[in-house]
Amino acid sequence: MDFKSSELMDADTVVGPRAEDTLPSSATAAVKIVIVGGFGVGKTTLVGSVSEIRPLTTEETMTQAGVGVDDIAGVERKTATTVAMDFGRISINDELVLYLFGTPGQQRFWFLWNGLFRGALGAVVLVDTRRLEVSFDVIGRLEEREVPFVVAINTFPEAPTYPTEELRTALDLPAHVPIVDCDARKRASSRDVLLTLMRYLHSLAATPEHS
Repeated sequence: MDFKSSELMDADTVVGPRAEDTLPSSATAAVKIVIVGGFGVGKTTLVGSVSEIRPLTTEETMTQAGVGVDDIAGVERKTATTVAMDFGRISINDELVLYLFGTPGQQRFWFLWNGLFRGALGAVVLVDTRRLEVSFDVIGRLEEREVPFVVAINTFPEAPTYPTEELRTALDLPAHVPIVDCDARKRASSRDVLLTLMRYLHSLAATPEHS
């Protein structure tokens, strides 16, 4: 065995976190946020577009095992799916850092939500207007857990558009829950969704019933 060559590391080998992945020294607070939604609504895309570090994804190629189990109506061209979680990070300012956890969209993986939601301050619900029905159970689970959330309408090119109040009625959302449009592919748009959530959480904390 060539011990000399085995002990030398490839120059491209990454050992430990990259410099750009380390937590800023100025950070004094970290908040856990969960990105949820039905299958194929863009959760992995949002986390990847907005994360300031290289995102962790657990996407696997879809196989015949999911045929008849996963509802792929409207997203038939999708070839990969998240099976555990997506993870990213974004600094809102010098002190505040958000840790982003994207959940699996397929119901057979929803048992993983228990761990992902532990310690979460709030959530973003991504919605595809072509398939509003896949959002009903997602929103219901958040309401059962009493997790504050905002709704982000991911603007797919071929998706129909509706007035905000029509969407609010269709999703049976209270008047105080924010609904915003977003393009999950664009960092600025995804960042604005997270800022909307933070402002919403701040407003809840400022009300007497949440103080």
